[in-house]
Amino acid sequence: MSDPIIMLVLLGVLLGLLSLGVWVAIALLSVGTVALVFFSNAPVGQVLATTLWGASHSWALAALPLFILMGEILLRSRLSEDMFKGLSPWLGGLPGRLLHVNIIGCAIFAAVSGSSAATAATIGKMSVPELTERGYPERLIIGTLAGSATLGLLIPPSIILIVYGVATDQSIARLFVAGIIPGIMLVAMFGGYVIVRALMNPSSIPSEDAEYTLMEKIRSSRRLIPVLVLIIGVIGSIYAGIASPTDAAALGVIFAIILSFYSGTLSRKMLMESLMGATITSAMIAFILGGAAFLTVSMGFTGIPRNLAIWIGSFDLSPLALLGVLTIFFILLGCFLDGISVVVLTTSIIMPMINGAGIDPLWFGIYLVIVVEMSQITPPVGFNLFVIQGLTGINILSIARSALPFFLLLLGAVGLIIAFPQIVTFMPSLM
Repeated sequence: MSDPIIMLVLLGVLLGLLSLGVWVAIALLSVGTVALVFFSNAPVGQVLATTLWGASHSWALAALPLFILMGEILLRSRLSEDMFKGLSPWLGGLPGRLLHVNIIGCAIFAAVSGSSAATAATIGKMSVPELTERGYPERLIIGTLAGSATLGLLIPPSIILIVYGVATDQSIARLFVAGIIPGIMLVAMFGGYVIVRALMNPSSIPSEDAEYTLMEKIRSSRRLIPVLVLIIGVIGSIYAGIASPTDAAALGVIFAIILSFYSGTLSRKMLMESLMGATITSAMIAFILGGAAFLTVSMGFTGIPRNLAIWIGSFDLSPLALLGVLTIFFILLGCFLDGISVVVLTTSIIMPMINGAGIDPLWFGIYLVIVVEMSQITPPVGFNLFVIQGLTGINILSIARSALPFFLLLLGAVGLIIAFPQIVTFMPSLM
């Protein structure tokens, strides 16, 4: 049986299992087993045992549950309320006014949570009722929240960058640093879009009656100090080489507990809920990673990834053409799978092509995360869309329409980092 037919068979098994509602990890393990049993001579039991053990005892993975726990603790604190009150006096004078609180607030929370869904839920709980009550356009409220919450995947500490780093054996610290400038660029692009919309239709943006003196603005900024200390402590320690990502994650958990204590939200019940939430999420991701590692090894025994890379290489695609094809592929795949599943499902097959085309794997990690961000706001399985629907009760297609301009901005960001790869590679080159 030829490799393309084997690939189609395995893909059909995977899609069939996923369509039946089988867990992603179980589906990956099942497809790996089918590949070994029918298309290789490798012993399934031994390969499964050694692969799962090897995938689960990686030290780099220790950062994952710690960053998730940090985000769970902050999710239950008053962080979003403090950020809104600290940012609104400064942003009320910009065209678009308090809509920028959604964007900046999401960027700040993304820098301490690492999760897109947590960012959408936390900021949305505070900003959607507040901005709706003040009379801001619903589509811009929803659009800025949906688009900006995707920054949780890119701005470090990013859970998906940890997953990519482990799956491709890339430095997690360098991936974190590589995500900083693209993250800031996206914040600027989102803010610029809101400014343009506000200038084109000034009557759609309500006026703000409150006037703040400079001293009042500075006093309100004191609410931002704890979260800024947290960001500097976590990201700064990694960039300065003082701490590894795992050490910085542990430091972030300690800072999050202290911040929660001083905000008056720390309790035994809250801590237990945070621990349980982090345990469930971490176990899910670890299970998926284990299944993906087994599928990767199984595919290696069949020789399909190598032959597939050779086959695609025979088309003599330029790196730009290859990235164009992959962008469409990842967007379509992201319509049906969550971001982490997209990364772990595809890296074993995609990376030989990327290496063969001479594309920097570090740069490709940031490119992949931005494309996966786009899939977070595309129906039918855009996770951010479901989170916002749960917050607002608005039809998911209406939310998707509101998020469309930000989808296009993310697509523009992909074009920019392709045209100017230094946006991604500059800061890591300083390490």
